[in-house]
Amino acid sequence: MKLQHLAIGDRFEYNGKVFVKTGPLTASSDEGGQQIIPRYAVLKPINPPPREEKPGLRRRLDEKTVRAAFDDFYQACSTLVDDSALPALVEARDRFLDRIK
Repeated sequence: MKLQHLAIGDRFEYNGKVFVKTGPLTASSDEGGQQIIPRYAVLKPINPPPREEKPGLRRRLDEKTVRAAFDDFYQACSTLVDDSALPALVEARDRFLDRIK
């Protein structure tokens, strides 16, 4: 594992010593002192804490709700654009609806 894959505060082993990540390139040794860890260094994580999923990232949206919201948005847009731009708006709407099928 590389240092950039660890969160600040994560513990890892490097060259036989235990460190805690303190910055993007730095770590603090259990023996004391800061050290720059090279980007190419391969690290061994020690008891990585379980990562919590951020709320809402895996949220499912109801299809009817999304379509209704988009239809409202489309209607508002169609009243705002010139008649010459309306075909492009219709085409964009069709592409959107095709992608969410």
